[in-house]
Amino acid sequence: MGLAIAIAVNGTPDAELANASTVEIHERMGETTTYRIRYDVDISEGDLPLLVDGRLDPGSELRILVPTEETVHCLVKGPVHAQQIHLEHGGAGSWLEVQGSDSSIAMDRITQSAVWADLTDSDVVTTILAGYGYNTDVQSTNGGHFEAKHTLVQRDSDLRFVRRLARRNGFLFWITSNAEGIETAHFKRPQLEGEADSELVINLDSPKLQSIDLNCDVERPTSVEGMQLDLNSTENLDGAVAATPQTILGSQSLQTITGDTRSVHLTAPADDAGDLQARGEGALIEADWFIRATCQTSLGLLGVPVRAHTMVELHGAGSRHSGKYFVAAVRHTIDAETHRMDLELVRNGWGV
Repeated sequence: MGLAIAIAVNGTPDAELANASTVEIHERMGETTTYRIRYDVDISEGDLPLLVDGRLDPGSELRILVPTEETVHCLVKGPVHAQQIHLEHGGAGSWLEVQGSDSSIAMDRITQSAVWADLTDSDVVTTILAGYGYNTDVQSTNGGHFEAKHTLVQRDSDLRFVRRLARRNGFLFWITSNAEGIETAHFKRPQLEGEADSELVINLDSPKLQSIDLNCDVERPTSVEGMQLDLNSTENLDGAVAATPQTILGSQSLQTITGDTRSVHLTAPADDAGDLQARGEGALIEADWFIRATCQTSLGLLGVPVRAHTMVELHGAGSRHSGKYFVAAVRHTIDAETHRMDLELVRNGWGV
């Protein structure tokens, strides 16, 4: 019984390479998606053909696809960059594991030296991403970097630089691909509005989970204090943020639950009010996820793959912990029997 996947090599479907023993894809919010594909290695005419197969060489672009009843989902598209090989005498039990990442890894190969002036962070990111041929999904930012004040200096790879800009604004940066291989680069805050993409059910009829582990930690800031001096006008710049700018996944926010003031002082170099405010909001967004959950489900139970940066809705965990969660990470493990998904979920509120 083969794996319920398809693999395309450099844009061309390849049925032979879909006959792997296991496939693992790891998605995590704001990070590069990675994959591992393991193949059994056979001896043929005294050689090991799979070890010299150009389709699996470093630089070969693989696309891993999962078909469902309604559509085909691309879990990852990107180059091979490593191999792990295990050989047993006689051949039986030998294997080759191909390792790769999504195409954002190419953004981390060259250190860049650039000065960005009279632009916002989102303008800079849009310009950088255009150079890689991505479709862009970029949320606008308010903070500017002006020649008359201070320009934005890049002394890093494009990937590390874009991620730094994402973090200071409370954004995430990640790459997705559709089934046809068209890639989109996302640079924006977590999207917490709208309907959930999947439902996770426990303790009710037709369960989708056997267990879930939840951890709550409220010892984190709920507001930000910060002041800077505009060196041009000598006026104060106020970077204070009284509450999280995010939509609350639940009826009570962390600030409501704690019922007191828990602040952090922002010490960030800035001479633009929009930039300072964005950094304060970014700090709160990062601290906002006070509930974390881990669980395991499968494609067979849900019917669709769960993806990082989306939302799921949990049922059967009681009035406090049932509701919408943001998907922080998914580890897909696919073999001949199942497509298992190990999920990490986060939440910034709870029910009454």
